[in-house]
Amino acid sequence: MKAVVLDKITEGKDIILSKVPVPEVRPGWVLIKIKAFGLNHSEKLLRLNEIRADYIQKPIIPGIECVGEIVDPSDSGLAVGQKVAALMGGMGRSFNGSYAEYALLPQRIVFKVDSELPWESLGAVPETYFTAWGSLFECLHLNRNDTLLIRGATCALGYASLQIARALGCKVIATTHREDKLPLIEDAHEAVIDDGRLTGKVHGVTKALDLIGPRNLKDTLTSMEKGGIVCQTGLLGGVYALNGFDPIKDIPNGVYLTGFFSNYPTQQIMDEIFSFLNEKNLVPVSGKVFGFDEIREAVIAQDEGKVNGKIIVRV
Repeated sequence: MKAVVLDKITEGKDIILSKVPVPEVRPGWVLIKIKAFGLNHSEKLLRLNEIRADYIQKPIIPGIECVGEIVDPSDSGLAVGQKVAALMGGMGRSFNGSYAEYALLPQRIVFKVDSELPWESLGAVPETYFTAWGSLFECLHLNRNDTLLIRGATCALGYASLQIARALGCKVIATTHREDKLPLIEDAHEAVIDDGRLTGKVHGVTKALDLIGPRNLKDTLTSMEKGGIVCQTGLLGGVYALNGFDPIKDIPNGVYLTGFFSNYPTQQIMDEIFSFLNEKNLVPVSGKVFGFDEIREAVIAQDEGKVNGKIIVRV
């Protein structure tokens, strides 16, 4: 089969397709014929830095998510031809991932899919919509009466969260740091330029999804109404920890801070996501679809930030 195989730091321009054996099935694992997968910031971090770490199995096929069909279910109880999605759980780091024509994956991260969406639309769902869903509902307890602030909304996760929140019926305030990207969040009730300080500029916010991260987190907290909840999920700001953070002083009284870690998908949550998409007649948002033979061009586009929204690769 064709696959991207990494063993060292690899920029987009150096991506190639190699020929490797189709994996052999073993108990507890299933073989999937991949139909589509999305590119994620996590994989970019792997290619450009994390690949050097001792805990990364090398050589490694990257890719933390995919959609496809079961080719060999092994002892899983799944059926040949079953439509599935797979994500996280060590995929593309501890064992080979989705930048390939086939993937051998542990049954625990493979989930049945009930949807008639085309493969390229399904490919936008697993990691992005799982993270959006968990952030909005498990962490923020979002409901239609809320005013939701999405900080850093012009990314794949931001677009998905905006789509879900609008379909739910709540008010959405979305931000971007670039004026030329305001049209990309025009579906929000308010589209705001984020210069690093929102306190005093946004009002009535009861829930906030912070995709910028620690760089502006204190300001997000002070932008909230009393009783509001902030979920910090993204790290777009390039700051990964808050040194000197004082929870007593930096979290306003009556405001709550949580975070979402997307490493534990379940069949129930995936069923809820696809039921919501079906019920609301939503097509998952994505930026551009590339063919698998165009994987180098897709990764270059990711590295250069050329695509607004999630990049999908159709296999």
